[in-house]
Parts: sequence; C-alpha cells; structure tokens
Amino acid sequence: MFESLTDKLELTFKKLRGQGKITEKNIDDALREVRLALLEADVHIGVVKNFLESVKTKSLGQEVLQSLTPEQQFIKIVRDELINLLGGEYRELDLKTAPPAVIMLVGLQGSGKTTTLAKLAQHLRKDKKRKPYLVPADIYRPAAIDQLKILGGELELPVHDSDPAVSPVVLCQQALDEAKRRFCDVLLIDTAGRLHIDEELMQELSSIKTAVRPHQILFVADAMTGQDAVNQAIGFDGKLGLTGIILTKLDGDARGGAALSIRQMVGKPILFSGVGEKLDAFEPFYPDRLASRILGMGDVLSLIDKVQQNVEQKEAVRLQQAFQKQQFTLEEFQLQLQQIKKMGSVGSLLELIPGAKKLASQVDTEKAEQEMKRVEAIINSMTLEERRNPAILNGRRRLRIAQGSGTTVTDVNRLMKQFMEMKKMMQRVSKLGVRSLFSRMPNPFH
Repeated sequence: MFESLTDKLELTFKKLRGQGKITEKNIDDALREVRLALLEADVHIGVVKNFLESVKTKSLGQEVLQSLTPEQQFIKIVRDELINLLGGEYRELDLKTAPPAVIMLVGLQGSGKTTTLAKLAQHLRKDKKRKPYLVPADIYRPAAIDQLKILGGELELPVHDSDPAVSPVVLCQQALDEAKRRFCDVLLIDTAGRLHIDEELMQELSSIKTAVRPHQILFVADAMTGQDAVNQAIGFDGKLGLTGIILTKLDGDARGGAALSIRQMVGKPILFSGVGEKLDAFEPFYPDRLASRILGMGDVLSLIDKVQQNVEQKEAVRLQQAFQKQQFTLEEFQLQLQQIKKMGSVGSLLELIPGAKKLASQVDTEKAEQEMKRVEAIINSMTLEERRNPAILNGRRRLRIAQGSGTTVTDVNRLMKQFMEMKKMMQRVSKLGVRSLFSRMPNPFH
C-alpha cells in the first residue's frame, strides 16, 4: 500500500545524502518533496500541514544543524513524527471489565466487518486465551448471518443463532444472556452497515449501545477508500463515541492516506490491521513498526512475531535434531516448507527484512510461490519410504512422482539435485547450530 510513498521519501532523503551540511534551504526543499508525497498518498491536507510544521521545527534544532550525518538526523525526525501521526505508542485492546466484555464492530457496508469480527475472535482466543461468543446482528444484508456462522464453524467458535425476524436490539440482548449462560468472556457483535451513513442506521446502533452497554465500539475502516474512511469514522464517532479503529485491507494497493490520517482526524487509536483475506491475516497495530516500513527500514519485530506464532516448537526441535544427527530427509524438508508457508507470502516476508525492499522488487515473488507449490506437490506425490530414503528413487519411481504431481521428470531431478546439495552443506555445518545453518542455506527455488 505504501510503496509509492516509500519510493518518494527515499528519493527525498537521497538528495540530502550528499550535503556536507544541512541548512534551512535543504530542509525546505526536502519538506516540499515530502509534502507532495503525502498529498499524493491521499493524506488529509490538515494532517500534512501539521506534520510538516513539526518536522521543520525539530529539523532546525542545533542537534541537526551541527550533525555530521544530517540526512540520518532528518530521517529520524520524519520517522518520529510518522510514529506520532499513527498514534505514538502501541495501544492494546482494553478488556478490563466484568465478563462478558461486549465489543461492537461498526462501519459501512463493504468495509469487511464480518470477516474482521471473525479475525478478532481468532486473535482473542489464540493470543489472549479468551472465549468469544459471536453475534450476527445484521439482519438486512442477504446471507450475513450465514456468513458469520460459516466463519465461526471454521474457527470452532460458538455463534448466536440469530433470527432475521427479530430486531437487532433484541437479538443482542438475547445473545448477551446466552453468552453469560455459556460462560463466554467476550461478546462480539457484528452490526449492520449501509452504503452511506443515515439516521436510521445510527438510531439502531445507538439502541444496541443502550441495550448491551458495550465496553468497546470499534470502527472498521476500509483503508482502500482513502479520505472517505476518515469522514465515515468521524461520523460514527460523533453519533456513537468510538473507542478504537480497525484498518482493513492494508495489504491492498491503495495510496495509504486513510492509515496516515485517521488517527489524527478522529482522535481514536488504531488497534488492529487486516493484512490479507485469511482469518489469521490480522495484526495488532504498532505505529513504530509501520513507520519503519513506510520509510523502507523493514520490520524485524513483526518478522520475529510471525516466526514465533507460526513455527511449532516441537517441529522446530525435530528439525534441529535432524540437522544435528545429519538425518535431514525430504520429510523434514517438507516440514520446513510448511513452516515458511504459514508465515505468509515470499513478498510479504521480504518486505519485513531491512534492506530487502530492492531485492523484493527484483525477485519474481509470484514465480517463487509457484515453484514452492511445485516442490511441495512433488514431495506429496512420494511415499513415506521415498521421503525418508530418497536414495531409492530410480527412474520408474521418478516418472510416477512426476505424473502424480503434474510436473516433469526434469523437475523431480532438479529438486533431488538441490536437496542433495543442501544435505551435503548441512553435514558440513551441522556443528555450528541451526541459526548458522539457515543463514548458509541455498535458495531451493532457483
């Protein structure tokens, strides 16, 4: 989403790089470029004005003017101000109340409320060890109730059996009683949306608020809609009193203005962001991490989080033992591929690595994903014996594997050659530990 903004900011910083000393004129020239970059990213003009004034004031301080590396000082100031723009410190969702904690999700139709509610439920159960109860209270949109029931079924979470003939207010009251009966400690309400804000919708939401007294009212903002999302959030906040914001579709290709404007314009913290269609593509919102990514600095902490969340400890131990005992087989290789897939696409992982932005643009990530799928299909077409003892793969077996995986014998042979080279390398460095092993591992997808 922020690729264009990142490119323009990097170009601006590059112009400062050759300056022996930073001056007011240097700063004015740089800020002019930053202003254009932010406006092109659809950031609200009032937000841009305040941002630039703050950056200029701090950039003209003695520390920057006397610095041997004015470009680095200027980048630090821009990063700090971006963090402030996005909300400053990380804000955790407050659930400190008598159970069940009632959370209402509100927003316009098409913003992704229903899917976001399921993602939030998954996050609360998996990361916060909560027991959520899901409530479909949108009786107007066709199949809205069924959609949440299906998502709840995938997550194996209880969903209220909402009757579309019953008013949303009564539905929420009934659901609250049922959540208490089931000893669920969080009640998540999926409310109705409209194509635009209207008085009827707001009255219904206000009535639900009065009936169930939600601890949190979270606005679901579609980051792809730019300034419209900001205006909608202001409208909802004025009528309901929002407590937080969830940004969806941050993995999209819009300009990112909503993400950079909404916190300042609405005055409510961004708590979560949706970064994909899958139910686990949902992250707590860290202003400092996003600021670093916008400036092309990567996001190592988010990468570490992904590893910790998706790599099973027992499987990691199994891989380590296989390396140390020099018993690395295609079965372990398949396990390694599965761990990588859980963490996301090749492109999304490269974006989190500092300095890898240019590499990401040079790598055909789509081709790499296809190659990974091809490799996995080949291994899946092998018997358990063949995975554990690749030495038995003669010509007849390789032909069968190729036919079973929809590939060619050449593909199978290439994979086996790469695997054998990898195994030899592992035997040489097994004593150095797993971390060293991974750093020296050749790319199996070339």
